[in-house]
Amino acid sequence: MKNLFITREDSKKITKAATLTNVALVGLFIFLVFLFTVIKLDYSFDFSIISRYQKKLINGFTMTLAICSISLFISLVIGIVNAIALKSNIIFFRFLARFYVELIRGTPFLVQILFFFYIITPAFGLENRFIVGFLILSLFSGAYVTEIIRGGIESIPQTQIITANSLGFNKWQIYRYIIFPQVFKRILPSLAGQISSLIKDSSLLSIIAVSEFTMKTLEVNALSFQTYETFSFLALGYLVITIPISLLSKWLERKYFYES
Repeated sequence: MKNLFITREDSKKITKAATLTNVALVGLFIFLVFLFTVIKLDYSFDFSIISRYQKKLINGFTMTLAICSISLFISLVIGIVNAIALKSNIIFFRFLARFYVELIRGTPFLVQILFFFYIITPAFGLENRFIVGFLILSLFSGAYVTEIIRGGIESIPQTQIITANSLGFNKWQIYRYIIFPQVFKRILPSLAGQISSLIKDSSLLSIIAVSEFTMKTLEVNALSFQTYETFSFLALGYLVITIPISLLSKWLERKYFYES
């Protein structure tokens, strides 16, 4: 007599098969949409332009990685410091941190770039566009990281803080040993989303002629007049960076959250 019950192994196989089937269907759908678009445009793609200007494009891609890596580190430092300042007992620090967050989040990034580049940097004698680029990006991203970390801190039950105080922990020890280890697990998905946004937002630095990926792609487009090919490659380049970040985030989320 056949077993009428589905085992756990069978359930996993069915789930895996369903996932692969749906991934294939989505891929087929996207391909058909792209194929339909190409047919309607009646345009013959020539991606040889990419190989002709590969050095320029690779330099831009590398520059984007460098700017985003430095900006990520600085924005994390800014976020941690500001999140602590928002919880500080000193009113001045709380107000200063809140003003910074609201100012950055309440104004367009494009306006911030222009204001910083044409007003702030000349006053301080900053001329290196690479330094200016990652500073602007760090300040912008730092405000959003601040709110992510603040939300993570406030998600910690107050009873843990009270217990730590009763055991004689000072504020630094509470943050170091109790709050931040838990916050890290809770903010991973939001932080990964912010990292992806930071990478995409870096493309706006091209308006001040920072030689990153978008800027180099625009230069190639100006030289070749092959817009479809160059911008398709640009989109693919950003996906190469952001998709692994998303996958890594999901893996870390499962590892540190679901198994906790």
